[in-house]
Amino acid sequence: EEDEEEEEKEEVKDEEMKEEEKEEEKPQEPEEPKEVEGDSPADGRTRIAAGAVTIGNAPDSTLNVMPANSGKVLMSLGDGGFQHLAAAARANVGVMSGRYLFEVRVVESKFLHDAGKVKPRQNCCLGFSTKGSSLFLGDGAENVGFDSDGHFVGGGQWSQSRVSERFSPYTSLYGVLLNLDSSSPNFNTVSLFCDGIRVCKPQLLPESMRGKALFPTVNYKNMSLHINFGPTTLAPMPFTCRMLADAAAADVQVAEPPKAVADKHEVLFPVCLPNEGTFDWLDGFLRENPRYAELSNRAVLNWGVKSGLYRQRTTWPSCNDKPSMDFGIRELDDYILQGSIQSVAPMLQRDYVIMEIRNNLIAEERK
Repeated sequence: EEDEEEEEKEEVKDEEMKEEEKEEEKPQEPEEPKEVEGDSPADGRTRIAAGAVTIGNAPDSTLNVMPANSGKVLMSLGDGGFQHLAAAARANVGVMSGRYLFEVRVVESKFLHDAGKVKPRQNCCLGFSTKGSSLFLGDGAENVGFDSDGHFVGGGQWSQSRVSERFSPYTSLYGVLLNLDSSSPNFNTVSLFCDGIRVCKPQLLPESMRGKALFPTVNYKNMSLHINFGPTTLAPMPFTCRMLADAAAADVQVAEPPKAVADKHEVLFPVCLPNEGTFDWLDGFLRENPRYAELSNRAVLNWGVKSGLYRQRTTWPSCNDKPSMDFGIRELDDYILQGSIQSVAPMLQRDYVIMEIRNNLIAEERK
């Protein structure tokens, strides 16, 4: 009997040892990466003036951007074809050095009933761009951004897989952190936070953006955004970090809005001959005079493409004056949107170039 008891004890021990070995063989769950961003040090330098940071003003915004509540909320026009176009806006203060944050909350997501085949989408993209570059994140090499589907774009290249979860409207607050602090391990990166929690690893800035002033930029479609530049964060961060509105004056560049001649706004009607490099001239004029917005069929076509709309035809039409849209959207294909633009343009404090070659040649059409 004693021998049987000893054998049973040995069997129990063997089983316990096997269980321990199995537990050791189980792969250990990887530890969550430690936050490498540290607290911002005390900084006694002169700050930018209170209220200096603004967004949604001409010329750094599309025609459908409607700022509200002193620019703290960005809304957009959503009918007459505008519901298919992205709204884009760039702030007037750019970061040249240091580490700064701005926050965005989606306060409205509009699900529109449209009888057409192409249904209006709801999305946004938050990031930074250089002065004078495209307002649309993903268009060109001098911008970066995180979109509401969880992808990252940098230098015109979109990530193949998601870097974060899809945005949650209404409740979640998203913070975009730009690190241009040369003493930081995250130097020349941009990061995304949700409710103060990091949701992706720092993303490197493309070479084309380094050493330049980088301005907060937002794109949104069928949404309204609450923008917070500070001076304090709305969502507690795991480290102390200054908001853009609390930036040291030496770290940023404040873009002065272009002034209209004699404080009046102008509308130009270029009178040109067809097929004589008219639109090439216009491109050069707009580069030298960014305060003017182009009103033309070509501008609407480009706006649609940059808003993510797909054309049924793969080749560009030969006529820039009245190109074929081919988006499969009635308001755009039948030029109904142009009527919406003409109705809203006089209410905006902007300067325009109306580029209609045929109509500008006829005196009655210019009136």
